[in-house]
Amino acid sequence: MGILNITEDSFYDGGKYLQPKKIISQVKKMLDEGASIIDIGAQSTKPNAISKGPHEECKILLPAIKLLRKKFKNIFISTDTYWSLVAEQSIKSGANMINDVSAGNIDPNMLKTISKLKVPYILMHMQGRPENMQNNPNYKDVVNEVYSFFEKKIKELENLGFNEIIIDPGLGFGKNLEHNYTLLNNLHEFKKLNYPILVGASRKSMIYKLLNISPEKALNGTSIINTVALKNGADILRVHDVREAYECVKITNFMKNNK
Repeated sequence: MGILNITEDSFYDGGKYLQPKKIISQVKKMLDEGASIIDIGAQSTKPNAISKGPHEECKILLPAIKLLRKKFKNIFISTDTYWSLVAEQSIKSGANMINDVSAGNIDPNMLKTISKLKVPYILMHMQGRPENMQNNPNYKDVVNEVYSFFEKKIKELENLGFNEIIIDPGLGFGKNLEHNYTLLNNLHEFKKLNYPILVGASRKSMIYKLLNISPEKALNGTSIINTVALKNGADILRVHDVREAYECVKITNFMKNNK
C-alpha cells in the first residue's frame, strides 16, 4: 500500500503532492514500483494534528480521487479518513476501501456507514485522538488491550452484517516506543482474529527517535521493521517508499516458500 498524502502538514511528505501533475506522477511511480493499493488522505493524523472537518476534507480529497480514477482505470484506491461523510462521498467518487485510524470512535456513524457501503474497511487501534494520542499513552498489557479492542470492534461490525475487515495495530498512534515494539514482536497473536493484518511503520518516530535521526533518514530502519512485520504475520505494508517495501515482501515470501 503506497501512501499519498495530499496535505500540507503530514510529518514526512506534507506539501509534496498538492498539484494534479505531482499527484499523477507520484501515483504512477508507486504503481510502477509494485503498489497494489494507493492510500490517499487529505487529513494529517500525526501527533497534535488538528482536524479539518469532513466538508473541508471532501473539498480536497474528492477531486484527487476522481482524477486518479480517470487516469488509472484499474487502480485500487483506499481513502484515509475517520469521517463517515468523507467515506461515503469518496466511494461514490471512485475509491474502493476506507482506512479509518479511529475505528469508528471519532464519528459515531462510521461503522453503520461502512456496513452499508460494503467496501473493505481498515480498523485501526488508537488510544485517544490525533491531537492528544501521544500525551503519555498508558497500558497495563498493550497486546491484550489492543487485542480486546479488536474483538469488540469486530463483533460490532459482524453484528451489522459486515466482515470485510483489515486490522491495523496502529503503531505510533497512542503508543510509546516500548508499546510499538511489543506489538511488533507479538504481531502473530493477532492472526487468531482471522482477519488480514496491516502494518504502517513507514518513517515513524518509533524508528527515527530510537536511531536519533530524522524521518528523511529512516528508510533503512523502515525496511527492517517491515521485514520483521512480514515475518510476524503482516499481510499489508503501508509505506511511503514502495520499491523498498516490495523488495521486503518478495524476499520474505521467497524465504517462507523455501524453508
